[in-house]
Amino acid sequence: MLVSALPFPSALPGFVLCAAIALAAHLAEQLQMMILGVHWIEGLVFAILVGIAVRSSVCLPQSFIPGIQFAAKTLLEIAVVLLGASLSVPAVRQAGLPLVGGIAILVALSLATGFLIGRLLGLSNCQATLVACGNSICGNSAIAAAAPVIGAKPDDIAASIAFTALLGVAAVLTLPLLPMLFGLNAVQYGVFAGLTAYAVPQVLAATASAGAVSTQVGTLVKLIRVMMLGPVILVLGAIHGRRLGGPAVSLRHILPWFIIGFAAMAALRSLNAIPASLLSGMSTVSTGFTVTAMAALGLSVDIRSSVKTGSRVLAVAALSLFALAALGFCLIRVLKIT
Repeated sequence: MLVSALPFPSALPGFVLCAAIALAAHLAEQLQMMILGVHWIEGLVFAILVGIAVRSSVCLPQSFIPGIQFAAKTLLEIAVVLLGASLSVPAVRQAGLPLVGGIAILVALSLATGFLIGRLLGLSNCQATLVACGNSICGNSAIAAAAPVIGAKPDDIAASIAFTALLGVAAVLTLPLLPMLFGLNAVQYGVFAGLTAYAVPQVLAATASAGAVSTQVGTLVKLIRVMMLGPVILVLGAIHGRRLGGPAVSLRHILPWFIIGFAAMAALRSLNAIPASLLSGMSTVSTGFTVTAMAALGLSVDIRSSVKTGSRVLAVAALSLFALAALGFCLIRVLKIT
């Protein structure tokens, strides 16, 4: 399917350019890790920024367009399918139903709150949905996964990822102050960090100074939160399909092939039907495809449009994060986590 979707050789120039930018983004991420010891900015963010810089400084020939479009759409959809292999239902069961149920409710409330804030501040339905997904589940990965489901435009995706990533870094720098300010113990802080940080590496960075207990608890909570991505994508697919098709919507609109593939991969992983030796490679390929797709999105972005909506996106993301933090504190109190 991958070969048939790529119209050789016309798409090669654009595809090679996207792959080159993705490689440069990966090297930038590794260099950041070598110098700083942590990667505050993910490779997919670098890919978008480099893509935007190239688009803004060079007039690309039309021959590059087919490959860029292929990478931005089909490659991203394949990455979403492979992402399903990283989810495991048994791992969630081990955390206990009260905590899992509480996180599921928190994610739902955060999604609704973030979407409402976005609409009130003038964002489109698509962009408000992207920011809400990124804030509520797993940051850039959730935005990238939700984008093809709701048919988001490259400008909306790029702005959502760029400004959410910026806010995510600020949050990680702020989180270690909370145990002292609010009297949180190691377990409570681990839960709170897992509920509010956007990505697993950010959870690790935020909890490192609080000890091993906070790190372990935070990572577990974060992984449960990531598990909510599957149900959210399925719901978004159903909602978006109905909007596309009206009363006579087809199953293809409600459940695009990559959503079915995502669910199938998650089911196979939960049944231990995917050899453990393949999981790491599948994760690497999924990440590589996602970064390449982000490079393509950057190459498709009109920087003037992104700058125009940037302040609103940042405001929505910040307010949504504050709402998520408030919900996190409430969950800790309701479940009486000590």
